[in-house]
Amino acid sequence: MEYDKNPREAWGRALLALGQRNPNVVALEADLGKSTRSVIFREKFPERHFEMGIAEQNMTATAAGMALAGKIPFVHSFAVFASGRAYDQLRNAVCIPNLNVRICGSSSGLSDFGDGKTHQAVEDIAIMRALPNMTVLCPVDSIETAWMVDALETYVGPAYIRVNRNDLPFLYPLDEPYRIGKITVLSDGQDARLKC
Repeated sequence: MEYDKNPREAWGRALLALGQRNPNVVALEADLGKSTRSVIFREKFPERHFEMGIAEQNMTATAAGMALAGKIPFVHSFAVFASGRAYDQLRNAVCIPNLNVRICGSSSGLSDFGDGKTHQAVEDIAIMRALPNMTVLCPVDSIETAWMVDALETYVGPAYIRVNRNDLPFLYPLDEPYRIGKITVLSDGQDARLKC
């Protein structure tokens, strides 16, 4: 497989590949498909792509209903909106009942510097980690992004993946199998130590 240096592009391609393998995968979008790259999925599966408009709360509640019906919904918005605007629906409709909803927080951190501070998410990890049953994934590059999408097909419970907007160097080792919760050593060194 050829990897793009842009994690958003890797996300879109991996979601398309997952959708080709699994007809239960659906995508929900909050009017940002060109930025989140859910448009790649929409082009192939328009009947499984749902444009919800700028209504993250409704989109998240709809995804919960789809999960209850046996679908694997992937929700898309900028990280700041996916975590902040839909918090109540995430907590009560997705996380407490432990549903298989996947949230893509695109343009995470400061990577959306061009749109200003209202679009920059630096607190999204803290918000999502506080939710019951939520798993938070933060890929190091586009390789890990694609592998995380694959892992989310069979993962049980809600998951949030924050996707960087900018091109990143490849760091994840291609020969290292990915599994949610597994620690991957990117390089050995003596410069930093953890004291437990």
